[in-house]
Amino acid sequence: MNDRIAQAVALLRSGELVAFPTETVYGLGADARNAHAVAKIFAAKGRPADHPLIVHLPDASHLASWTRELPAEAMQLARAFWPGPLTLILKRAEGVPDAVTGGQDTVGVRVPNHPLALELLRTFDGGIAAPSANRFGRISPTTAAHVREELGDAVPLVLDGGACEVGIESTILDLSRGRPVILRPGAISRHDIARVIGRVPELAQAQATQSDEVPREGTVAREAPREVISAREAPREAANAREAPRVSGTLAAHYAPRTALQLVASDELAARAMALVAQGPRVAVLGRTAGATHSVVGVTVWRAAANDPARYAHDLYANLRDLDHAGCDIILVEAPPAIEAWRAVADRLQRAATGSDEADET
Repeated sequence: MNDRIAQAVALLRSGELVAFPTETVYGLGADARNAHAVAKIFAAKGRPADHPLIVHLPDASHLASWTRELPAEAMQLARAFWPGPLTLILKRAEGVPDAVTGGQDTVGVRVPNHPLALELLRTFDGGIAAPSANRFGRISPTTAAHVREELGDAVPLVLDGGACEVGIESTILDLSRGRPVILRPGAISRHDIARVIGRVPELAQAQATQSDEVPREGTVAREAPREVISAREAPREAANAREAPRVSGTLAAHYAPRTALQLVASDELAARAMALVAQGPRVAVLGRTAGATHSVVGVTVWRAAANDPARYAHDLYANLRDLDHAGCDIILVEAPPAIEAWRAVADRLQRAATGSDEADET
């Protein structure tokens, strides 16, 4: 056994925290059966106590210990995507601590696809509750250095597994209400899921879009990219959001840098950057647009991001973290295309923009 894994397991069994890599982001883990240990997660992150956690499992055979109802579709999806970036919301089993579920009758479970995480889970032989290893609402960590930067000595051990392969959090699929509903988009799309279970999951309207707030000048509407939604589907989405269990990463403000962040349409990005520079603020830009826009006079940092959605997602949090450290007054982000392939990225950017607005006000 890896000495670091042995140390991590010993810490977990003694009620301490361990940060570890997954394919999505780094998690801040505690023994999911130990409510006192789980409470340390909330304290370290500054996380609201009613905000549920995801339980990471060694494999699907552990589901029976955590859930009391296991729909056939859950097992189909587990066979297809686990280990992998898919979290299932299911009815909780008796004895699952309220500290993990936020007092709800559901629990989120997944099997991560990272060799170090799997070795840890299999050696521990149980569930590890683990949200992202960062301060609540801030940019998720995709390297061990990010964890140390965020949480410092609050975490006794950080297992370093390199940069995360996916780079954004898992897709969360609710199977607790008799129909599949995506509560948080991720690398596994609704079409990926439909190919396995034979029906397309419904969508929960993003909580970030349920505000009547008018976007500031230069921003785009904070609406998740989607396929064409019919008039009949829109009310269903709103109902899905109202009735959905609370899950990780779906608050309106999340994933946010401390620097104010605005989303700007592609064809307005250069003009918006130049207008801000003329007013005096130091401006950083995260854009996909190539060519002349890179030479905008006076922009402090212009970071070129990938045009491929998977690569963009992989780099997103590292890019935002770097720009947050650039000493600028504002970060402009070129809005992603309003198509399904970019849904997960757009979801994170919407919430980051909202979160940076709120941070700027407090």
